[in-house]
Amino acid sequence: MIPELTATPVSTSVPEPLTKSARLWMPKRVIFTADALTEPFGQAMYERISSLDLPIEIAKNNRITGLRGADERETYRNAKNTLAIVNAPPGAFKLQPIPPSADWQMNLAEGCPAHCQYCYLAGSLSGPPVVRAYANLPKMLAHTATYEGTYPPNRTWQSSATDSDGASRPTTFEVSCYTDVLGIEHLTGSMAECIRYYGTREMAELRFVTKYDQVDSLLNLPHNGHTRARVSLNADTIARRLEGGTASVEARLQGIRKLAMPKELGGGGYPIGLVMAPIMPIPNWRDHYTALLDRMAEVLDFAQGGETVDMNVEFISHRFTPGSKDILLQWYPNTSLDMDEATRSEKRNKFGGTKYVYRPDEMKEMKAFFYAEWTKRFPKAPILYWT
Repeated sequence: MIPELTATPVSTSVPEPLTKSARLWMPKRVIFTADALTEPFGQAMYERISSLDLPIEIAKNNRITGLRGADERETYRNAKNTLAIVNAPPGAFKLQPIPPSADWQMNLAEGCPAHCQYCYLAGSLSGPPVVRAYANLPKMLAHTATYEGTYPPNRTWQSSATDSDGASRPTTFEVSCYTDVLGIEHLTGSMAECIRYYGTREMAELRFVTKYDQVDSLLNLPHNGHTRARVSLNADTIARRLEGGTASVEARLQGIRKLAMPKELGGGGYPIGLVMAPIMPIPNWRDHYTALLDRMAEVLDFAQGGETVDMNVEFISHRFTPGSKDILLQWYPNTSLDMDEATRSEKRNKFGGTKYVYRPDEMKEMKAFFYAEWTKRFPKAPILYWT
């Protein structure tokens, strides 16, 4: 069910933490393409989804149809209620650099079941926002071995491809650029497949990020420290009004705590990461984000074998493009998200595209705040970047 979209004003007071697990996404329509069912992993997904008594169609011509509605809003509803199990096209095997998040982008799916009103997929993916999960995932994973030991140019999110002692760094692979991997895991099992695979690779590491809290199925997997589990967090007032269909911030924190706790204490023993995004200078933003940082420090205040938890952080400020703004306003016509170009700075990428970011003085002020407050609470947890 798609949440009702209203222009809820930003709260100026800091709300009490709300613990609310995300409701499992159950699509109204599940489509398997014929070629997806020729893959053993596609068959496994078919059995998993069949056990949930969801309606399944087989597309004989490998095309997904019936998504377009009378307008963009209806098309959005149709697509957001549809899961398509397909084979990733040949182009998906040619991995793209994805700094500063990781070295390479390897997608296990495209499209997300959540309803974030700033969605970065708007304008990034073509066509209606249907969730497409890949049945040939094991072949894609095996292919990533050819990228191990290779690094994109200008690899700035880590200083180099080697440690200070000259040892090679593992190559990192990001699988959650175009989906929320835990939002669909109960339907696909794709995240577990990735974690098991990278658990066997000595010179490769997996990275994923989520706004969901259903982590129990990942706790006992043999990740061998080769998967960094990350959670996306924001000020509670932003999450409540702009991140529909996701777990509450408190539930996400409890989920990442479970993943980080040592196995002997019932946790997953994963290295973890916190992604503060998208950071916005809302009214009283320092108070809201201070409350979030304080709560993060409380929840993650435990030792792992005498050492603090293996953790780092990424800071990402809100930005949008002209194209994404147009799409988002069609999807969420009543949004209270601030996308006023007059209050932003225009930034161009190397391909000539335009995006709107906060003005330099605002960026400088927010960056200084977050760096100081983070370092005060988590002196041993590196800051990977600010963007």
